[in-house]
Amino acid sequence: MSNLKSLWILLGIAVLAVGCSNESDDEPIVLDAGTISGGPFTITVDGTPDMITGVTLDATNVVGSNRTYVITDDSRNILGLPPTLTALEGVDFDAAGVGSCFIYHLVYEDGLTGLEPGTNLDNLVGEHDLSNAITVTRNGLNAGVLSGGPFTFLVDGNPDMVSGISLDDSELTGSNQAYVITDDGRNILGIPPTLEALEGVNFDGAGVGVCFIYHLTYEDGLTGLEAGMNLDGFSGAYALSNRITVTRNGLNAGTLSGGPFTILVDGTPDMVSGITLDDSELTGSNQTYVITDDQRNILGLPPTIEAVEGVDFDGAGVGECFIYHLTYEDGLSGLEAGMNLDDFSGAYALSNRITVTRNGLNAGTIGGGPYTITVDGTPDMVSGITLDDSELTGSKQRWVITDDQNNILGLPPTIEAVEGVDFDAAGVGTCLIWHITYEEGLVNLEAGYNVSDLDGFYALSNSITVTRNGLNAGTLSGGPFTFTVDGTPDMVSGITLDDSGLTGTYQTYVITDDSNNILGLPPSLDAVEGVDFDAAGTGVCFIWHATFEDGLIGLEAGKNVADLEGFYALSNSIMVTRN
Repeated sequence: MSNLKSLWILLGIAVLAVGCSNESDDEPIVLDAGTISGGPFTITVDGTPDMITGVTLDATNVVGSNRTYVITDDSRNILGLPPTLTALEGVDFDAAGVGSCFIYHLVYEDGLTGLEPGTNLDNLVGEHDLSNAITVTRNGLNAGVLSGGPFTFLVDGNPDMVSGISLDDSELTGSNQAYVITDDGRNILGIPPTLEALEGVNFDGAGVGVCFIYHLTYEDGLTGLEAGMNLDGFSGAYALSNRITVTRNGLNAGTLSGGPFTILVDGTPDMVSGITLDDSELTGSNQTYVITDDQRNILGLPPTIEAVEGVDFDGAGVGECFIYHLTYEDGLSGLEAGMNLDDFSGAYALSNRITVTRNGLNAGTIGGGPYTITVDGTPDMVSGITLDDSELTGSKQRWVITDDQNNILGLPPTIEAVEGVDFDAAGVGTCLIWHITYEEGLVNLEAGYNVSDLDGFYALSNSITVTRNGLNAGTLSGGPFTFTVDGTPDMVSGITLDDSGLTGTYQTYVITDDSNNILGLPPSLDAVEGVDFDAAGTGVCFIWHATFEDGLIGLEAGKNVADLEGFYALSNSIMVTRN
């Protein structure tokens, strides 16, 4: 609505401008805000007032009845309106916090609206002009630069401390200093006050994970600086240095080799072989192998490689299995079939994993299409479909035609039968053609069911799309048009119809109001361009082109486009605004 209101205002200004040009030959006054010099300025936000100086205004060409200075943020939101240079140089930019300000000189005429703090320069309405901008950058505190590390420890019960860390404080600012240790979620674990205290921290006691070390500078009043809080919860004036990473590694389960393995689920036992474990860096008191599904749910715990190679993966059905080696300490909980690896609690490590892919049937790959037809009452068949059956498996085969929601419409037994289907009869929409392979016992393979309802052993190929388009009313160009309702006839002109893709037996033009109620049905462009839109009064009209077939009902003045029933299509619309 605000955009429409702005349009009315602009149109009103344009009309007034035209009227003035007819009544007077005087040149219009062009406002000029001049040029300001000085800066750019950079301050540090530290609680000490920071003003700017040396700003000047070249007023040689300044034109405008009213003048002021404007301070905005970097989104052009007005923060202040100092009336003079003296007032401008009295502004404390430190109080605005970290960010950027812009200073402008503004000239304007009486009647300007939107000139107040909290509004945006882009919302000023009235005669005005802005000068160039001067930037004031408000930097925050500086916590210096940390050097040292990164560090990597093994969590094994032996104390592990960091050393050799240094702080470059050449640009350090801030009244208070500390070091901060966080986890990888920025949660505060500790706040050692000095480097010596930092290098006395035992990182082995934190368990497996990643820590980050920061230097912090801050002013009095900072809240959230305590263990258990998060860096993102700080409130106050502060700055963090770069961070040093401390990686705390756990046990080592070795490295598995072999595979990946791919089997076909066909009722014949399938085992893996050739798996090896590199245990050169293995640590941990207890060992086993773990087999999971692709959601990390534990399916089995064979204790040795020999036991792993005795597992029949065909019996697990279609899907993926993962084989891991596990090392762990006494007290590990959650290590049992039916649990999930993410449920483990205790000291443990998993090796890399080997994938066992259990494939189902293969329906081959079909080629041809995609196909696009126009629903016009003439039979439309597809042709040129092929089936690559080089990897086809399964005892039974046929074809499936579905809608775009995978509801089964038909089950032609052969390619020849598929190419005999009349897709025009299905009406406007989208069909998908598939090839299916399946075993005895498959249920719900019949028209009216959805592919998701199939139950049994089966596979579907890729699909071929058949798009059934409706009529095409072409594309209108021209306009939009705007008239003033003043008793003088107003006609549109210059409208064209691109009928390169036009289909349909009958054609007409349709004029509706902004609720799609039909106002008129001019049969040709000449008739459209003969309509007097002034006579319709204030409002909005839309001009459309329609194409349709015999039997269309509801196409008459007084009806709504939504009431049309039959075969038809409408083009895009052209707007006619009657102000």
